[in-house]
Amino acid sequence: MGKFYDSIADHHREFIEFQHLFFVSTAPLNAGGHINLSPKGLDSFRILSSTRVAYMDIVGSGNETSAHILENGRITFMFCAFGGPPNILRLYGQGYTVLPGD
Repeated sequence: MGKFYDSIADHHREFIEFQHLFFVSTAPLNAGGHINLSPKGLDSFRILSSTRVAYMDIVGSGNETSAHILENGRITFMFCAFGGPPNILRLYGQGYTVLPGD
């Protein structure tokens, strides 16, 4: 059974920092739109506080993530253990885009 937390605990931080790969997911409000789920990595994720994170989106095939964030702000990050004990950690939140000139 999944557990929900209001903030990122120290053991969550340790798990996140150990992962080399994570996934970002967003979706539009329109039921006919596409859910966007992308693998990310390259040391691009940072924990700013127990309730705030950031990542550098290295755009590849498009920029649906930013479009969805602009529309509704919803974003989910997922971290999976590919070695050691099985573990999946999801961070649900509200996001916003920060551009290089900001």
